[in-house]
Amino acid sequence: MRYRNDKVSITDFGGVGDGKTLNTKAFREAIYRIQHLRRRGGTLLYVPPGVYLTESFNLTSHMTLYLARGAVIKATQDTWTWPLVAPLPSYGRGRERPGGRYMSFIHGDGLRDVVITGTSANNRSDRLKHYTVNRENGTIDGQGGIWWNMWRQGNLQFTRPNLVEFMNSRGIIISNVIFKNSPFWNIHPVYCSNVVIRYVTILAPTDSPNTDGIDPDSSSNVCIEDSFISTGDDLVAVKSGWDEYGIAYGRPSSHITIRRVTGSSPFAGIAVGSETSGGVEHVLAENIVIYNSGIGVNIKTNIGRGGFIKNITVSQVFMENVRTGIKIAGDTGDHPDNQFNPNALPYVKGVTLKNIWGVKVQKAGSIQGLKSAPFTNICLSKINLHGMTGPRSPPWKCSDVSGAAIEVSPSPCAQLSSPQQSGSCANHF
Repeated sequence: MRYRNDKVSITDFGGVGDGKTLNTKAFREAIYRIQHLRRRGGTLLYVPPGVYLTESFNLTSHMTLYLARGAVIKATQDTWTWPLVAPLPSYGRGRERPGGRYMSFIHGDGLRDVVITGTSANNRSDRLKHYTVNRENGTIDGQGGIWWNMWRQGNLQFTRPNLVEFMNSRGIIISNVIFKNSPFWNIHPVYCSNVVIRYVTILAPTDSPNTDGIDPDSSSNVCIEDSFISTGDDLVAVKSGWDEYGIAYGRPSSHITIRRVTGSSPFAGIAVGSETSGGVEHVLAENIVIYNSGIGVNIKTNIGRGGFIKNITVSQVFMENVRTGIKIAGDTGDHPDNQFNPNALPYVKGVTLKNIWGVKVQKAGSIQGLKSAPFTNICLSKINLHGMTGPRSPPWKCSDVSGAAIEVSPSPCAQLSSPQQSGSCANHF
């Protein structure tokens, strides 16, 4: 992690951590100073212990936002003060509502070399114990309850804000911080490259709507590792744009690595989609633990999405108490408007799922492609999914799919032939 020659404290700019004083001016002035004085090697903005209430603010390049242990940056609940920004071009509108969207709580656009971090432990085992169990890091708290209620009551005028979003940026590191109660998605790198997210804890109630943990979106070279996530939606979801807007923007997500992530969700643990219109390729997820969740691994797309999903590998997964172990579907997700092209069919090829063990799994799996665009090269090996009462969960459901399977229990669908009959998966086992 980059060493910063210059260091300032939020208290130098009038910051008060009493949980009551509004610190928006302090954060904005501190970041303005970092942006315009441009110290060689960048500047570290130190947030000491305390609760710092603030409106949303933008980061700048070559800076580190450092939260001390016991420091909390807390979003104001004055939703009427929240600034609006344009919809993402690959979505064409807000994800929830037409038109613009509320800016993320902590935001960055067109940035380079930015770090959000806190106190680190001495080694990996200490970090995992300290940051996912004791949770003594600094905290970024979105106070999302008021936004969740607006969504439930149908009172939203625009799409809710993410907790942290970086756009068109590269060289981003996020580590050793707790993120909690996001109004919408928690961490959203979009149109970014060279992003590392590690040793984070992400928390939201299971009934909080659409509080995805980490959503790399039309981004490349992203590493997500050694983290604990428990939210109201997918823990990690790889995306790349929505229907005709994502097709036109044409920026895929590629070279995404997800490893040593643990968590629970009423939806999916590891997801690809459903917004994949720019394409998703070269995704590796390994050493994942998922419990008390809806779906273990979920790859999802829809007619009208277009794009592609290819070269996806998920391995070394343990899941417990999930409704469906593995789901790959071509009929998931809604559309931004009625202008999507029904002939824009997704292309799904080269999905490898191996070394997956599950207990208390209600349904083993479902792989349902599209008649006009069957899913191909779906390769399953060494998968054992135990049911709730007996040793095995109910059979797989499959349609419009081809590939191969070996050492899968319960036995997979007939469309997945043995490796000897299908050479398409020979190099994946």
